[in-house]
Amino acid sequence: MSSRILILDYGSQFTQLIARRVREARVYSEVHPPTRSLEWIRDWKPTGIILSGGPNSVYEDGAPTADPALLDIAPILGVCYGMQLVAYISGGKVINAGRREYGRSQLEIEEPAGLFEGFQPGEEMTVWMSHGDHVDVPPPGYVVTASSKSVPIAAMRHRDKPIHCVQFHPEVAHTPRGGELIANFLFGVCHAEPTWTPGAFVDAEIQKVKELVGSRRVICGLSGGVDSSVAAALVHRAIGDQLTCVFVDNGLLRLHEREQVERTFRANLGVKLVTVDASKRFLDALAGIEEPEEKRRVIGHTFIDVFEEATSGAGQDADFLVQGTLYPDVIESYSPRGGPSVTIKTHHNVGGLKPDMKFKLIEPLRELFKDEVRNVGRELGLPEEMVGRHPFPGPGLGIRVLGAVSEPALDVLRRADAIYLEEIREANLYNEIWQAFAVLLPVRSVGVMGDFRTYENVVALRAVTSTDGMTADWYPFPYEVLGRISNRIINEVRGVNRVVYDVSTKPPATIEWE
Repeated sequence: MSSRILILDYGSQFTQLIARRVREARVYSEVHPPTRSLEWIRDWKPTGIILSGGPNSVYEDGAPTADPALLDIAPILGVCYGMQLVAYISGGKVINAGRREYGRSQLEIEEPAGLFEGFQPGEEMTVWMSHGDHVDVPPPGYVVTASSKSVPIAAMRHRDKPIHCVQFHPEVAHTPRGGELIANFLFGVCHAEPTWTPGAFVDAEIQKVKELVGSRRVICGLSGGVDSSVAAALVHRAIGDQLTCVFVDNGLLRLHEREQVERTFRANLGVKLVTVDASKRFLDALAGIEEPEEKRRVIGHTFIDVFEEATSGAGQDADFLVQGTLYPDVIESYSPRGGPSVTIKTHHNVGGLKPDMKFKLIEPLRELFKDEVRNVGRELGLPEEMVGRHPFPGPGLGIRVLGAVSEPALDVLRRADAIYLEEIREANLYNEIWQAFAVLLPVRSVGVMGDFRTYENVVALRAVTSTDGMTADWYPFPYEVLGRISNRIINEVRGVNRVVYDVSTKPPATIEWE
């Protein structure tokens, strides 16, 4: 069996980042709630177990805890709250410092072995602290391996067992050498093997799909986005013509997007693709609607109706439905206090389909993060213009035309957006940006073109950097690039005489305008 690390989530905002760091070291990891039973954990056969940080105090009523027997199942790494929990259930003393420590701190290495293999005695390293409580007295059998001025026991280990704990967060970028500590735990302590690769994942998932599907047929709702495209390509690699993809043209797509999807899947990959042109139906349903949430509701409901009608024909003999569910969609619904079991967030999928639909789900990407999905797409031969694409909202341009949606407004936005992205790519900036798009504002401004006074549309440009879309900062374009984009849009897109750039962060703003 391949190496795999179990991460028990005690509520830290960085838990997903721990999983990413482990996978970046090519070791498979999964995040689960701390309510998993000892029997379940033993059956899962982890190569190692990481206890995440969390906002609680170990002394609070109802705080998530652990059975001391957990510490004997596999090597343990306790992070922040995880360290306090190990101390608490092992007979140590945890205290409240009276104030939270949040931010960078200097750590002194006392024992350059185990987690700190490769460091020097007395060497200092910068770490990121985020805690209120800390270990005041280590449990019997534990030794201190690092300290800081504010936390005398900043790291500890068991003298005989493979249990290591740190009060700081090695998984964040603010701990520059944190990756070395995680690697030391994975390979030095757990003796894990770095076998988690896109190729290995594709081979394993293809075999799973083949065994599950057999000779039956499968339907896939293809949006043209990264997730559904990679899911479709992977399932097609497994079962070939048993898969039929349905692509709904809702009239809210970017310029030439339909042609790109059809070219990639029909011509390049040979996937059986049914395209449904429902653009008029969507635009008719959106007529006169300006309120953003109402737009989303109408677009979502219309899609459900169109997709169900299409699959009743194209997929009438299909038993399975492919969805591009990703791992963050799964683990965001875990509750560290032992709340309800996992449910998939419907807005990430074809979700909202009627509960009496006959299909069984195939979610081949549910173990992956976004960057891993992109790498799997590359492994499957999808073009870079598709796998490297910025996130695109399910409602499409319908929420980027502020105010009422119409074909003329969509046409203006499509052409402005196409110029914007073309110039970003020309400047080799596309891959530096998490998401970039144009917005058509529901206002007009006075301008002058030649000898004539104009009263035309305003286009806003948005570009942000982010790691997960939860927070974002505006991208600092070189002035000459912004100027070139503005000039081209105003000169080439009839009906636009002013371009503005959005320099707000998330929070307080959102990435999308609606």
